[in-house]
Amino acid sequence: MDVVRVSKRLSFVLRHRPDSIGLTLDDAGWVGVDELLAALARSGMRLTRAELDAVVAGNDKQRFALDDAGTRIRASQGHSVPVALGYRHEIPPDVLFHGTVQHFVPAILAEGLRPGQRHAVHLSPDVATASAVGGRRGRPVVLRVDAAAMVADGFLFTRSANGVWLTDAVPARYLELAGD
Repeated sequence: MDVVRVSKRLSFVLRHRPDSIGLTLDDAGWVGVDELLAALARSGMRLTRAELDAVVAGNDKQRFALDDAGTRIRASQGHSVPVALGYRHEIPPDVLFHGTVQHFVPAILAEGLRPGQRHAVHLSPDVATASAVGGRRGRPVVLRVDAAAMVADGFLFTRSANGVWLTDAVPARYLELAGD
């Protein structure tokens, strides 16, 4: 089993295009594990329950979550399809981080962070994680987010099951290059 290929396929299906294999997610992004495995098989990706469990458990970014009964699965965040993940508002650490590449930095510092095709802006709790996220598309640049000031100004945050902090947007006034 090619774990990376399976993880990418699951991300695509559970975050963006469940319809590509004939699935419909419920309002909270869940789909039955048996239903998912059957739909994947029909689309040419035969996967056993044990292999699926291994991908879910072994994913370094914990992109996927199983419900308590282990009968349903969903992506932890990053959806471009409408879902209500049900995460409660939480007070974040005073400082959060966002990883990107140099090409986007001038626009981000001028206009802030917006979710783009996703439902929320994704923020990391530490520089190392943000750097790894930014490094997926080139040499990373890490931005510091003044989350304490955002909270004081009424912005809301949630935290996904895998520890990613989510918010609707980060205006430019709360951003600076990390290390500056």
